[in-house]
Amino acid sequence: MDLFDGRATLTRHPGSPAHQEIQRWFTDALRDGHLSPGDRLPAEAEVARFFGVSRMTLRQALSGLDARGLLERVPGRSGGTYIVEPVIDCDVTGLTGFTEQLRRAEVRARAKVLLAATVPAGVPVAAALGLRRGGPVHEIVRIRFGGAVPLALEHSWFPAEVFPDLLDRRLTGSLYGLLGNRYRQRPHTAVEHLEPATVDDEQAGHLGVAPGSAVMRIERTAHTAAGLAVEYATDLFRPDRIRISVRSHWTADPRA
Repeated sequence: MDLFDGRATLTRHPGSPAHQEIQRWFTDALRDGHLSPGDRLPAEAEVARFFGVSRMTLRQALSGLDARGLLERVPGRSGGTYIVEPVIDCDVTGLTGFTEQLRRAEVRARAKVLLAATVPAGVPVAAALGLRRGGPVHEIVRIRFGGAVPLALEHSWFPAEVFPDLLDRRLTGSLYGLLGNRYRQRPHTAVEHLEPATVDDEQAGHLGVAPGSAVMRIERTAHTAAGLAVEYATDLFRPDRIRISVRSHWTADPRA
C-alpha cells in the first residue's frame, strides 16, 4: 500500500525501544485514519525496510500488536497480516469513566444523546437511589462511540434534587467529570453486577449489531465518598469491541 512507500519517521522517546515506537506508529496511523480495519500489510521484508529495522525487531513489534488485538495473521499462501478493529479493555475495578478508558486506549471517544428527560422514578431506580417511588430523576440514554464505531449503550438515572439543572449542561462528554466539577458530587464507589444479555431490535440498531446478539450488561449504583447515591445505570457493551476486566487483590488473613 502507498502508506509504506519511502521510509517512516519514528519519534524516538528516551528509553523506548524500536519495537515499541513501531507499535506506537501503528496505533497513531489507525487512530488518524491512515490505516483502516481490513487493510493488508505488505510483505514483512518491505515493512522492516520501511521502518529501517531488522525483521526480528519488526516481528517483536507485530507480536505486540497482535497481542493487543490490532492485527490478525492469516496463515497460508493467500493469507497475510491484516489490520483489525481493536478490542478495548475497560477496567471496572475503579470508577474511571468511559471517556478516560478510551483515552488510555488511544481511541477517540464521543457520545450521542438519545434521551434526556426528567421522569418519575420507577421501583428499581427509586430503590437504588434511595428515593420515594415517583420522585423526580433525570434519565439519560447515550450511545458511546470509539471513533465511528458504537461500543456501548448507556442508560442512566440521576436524582433531580441533587442535580437540578443537569439536563441544561453538555451531556456528550464525561458525565462523571460533570458531576464532580459542576456539583462537587463525584462518584467514589459503586456496586456493579455483570451478566450476559441479548439485544432487542431497537438496542441492536443503536449498537450496530444484529437483533438477538449477545452483549455484556452492567448494572451499576454509584455513590459519593459521603455515601450519597448519585447514579443508577444499566449499560450494554459489545463484547466484540469491549473486553471487561476486573483486578483482584489477595490479602493474607491477619488471623493466620
